[in-house]
Amino acid sequence: MSDLGALLRKAREERGYSLDDIQELTKIRKRYLEAIESGDHSVLPGSFYVRAFVKNYSEAVGLDPDEVLRLYQHEVPAPAVEQTSEPLPVRKPRRMKSQGSDRLGKIGFSLVMWCFLILIVVLVWYFYFNKESGTPDKADDTNITDNAQTPPPTEDTPSQAPATATPTPTPTPPPTTVTFSSKVGQADKYDIGPAGAQHKVELKVVGGRNWVEVRSGNSRGEKLYYANAEDGAVQTYDLTGPIYINVGRADFTEITINGVPVPDGDRSSSKKLLLNPLAAGDEGTAASTPPPSATAPGSITSE
Repeated sequence: MSDLGALLRKAREERGYSLDDIQELTKIRKRYLEAIESGDHSVLPGSFYVRAFVKNYSEAVGLDPDEVLRLYQHEVPAPAVEQTSEPLPVRKPRRMKSQGSDRLGKIGFSLVMWCFLILIVVLVWYFYFNKESGTPDKADDTNITDNAQTPPPTEDTPSQAPATATPTPTPTPPPTTVTFSSKVGQADKYDIGPAGAQHKVELKVVGGRNWVEVRSGNSRGEKLYYANAEDGAVQTYDLTGPIYINVGRADFTEITINGVPVPDGDRSSSKKLLLNPLAAGDEGTAASTPPPSATAPGSITSE
């Protein structure tokens, strides 16, 4: 086995992928993947395909393809002369574009908020001055009508004060809680409260292309999402039962439940989570100990 093949195989096994998984992600035949790991490049169609296959394999397991090709250029055949003029796509321009889009998005959001604030001020001013100008006339008419139609109270007839309705307070919904419970295999299990409430999970890819796997129940449950997600992709799910989430890079992922962030370590490595909605009677049994990672808090509550 070559050094390049050993590096790719180690990265694949650390993320728990089989060659069948890599074949499904990259659309490269399994026998070509086995040839790359063993260093037998004679099986591949040509030198151009060797570099292209190694690049796609590296992206699938979370490695920088340009850095891999640079470190192991002695093992990878040089590209043909006619292909050198076509530049390989790099990640940096795409990330710069993403940063520009984020900046434009922030400016647009600020503009919308200012317009909304101005609209509120205009409405308040309009209703305030309408009330100031219209209330005295209405009050005078009411007093004249009451004086003309209502007889003065006598000693035998007590005056009656008008009854006032007491407003009914609107109940405040309980806050959403995200509490670390235990380790289930390689996944961090989080209990989501309160029990019986509706919870919506949002998973957003930010910063670059990222492998995302979402299953119902556990790591062997029904596939809800299973692909390399592009930067900016958003997936939402109703948390009516346990949901298993596996991402290739935690620092490229933002996971929230009803707006409350779920700790994922924010590292450039894979992360596995199991989100478990609490059932009635489970609130007192939820664990409050923090997860093993020092960067993930034990319990988060929405304000």
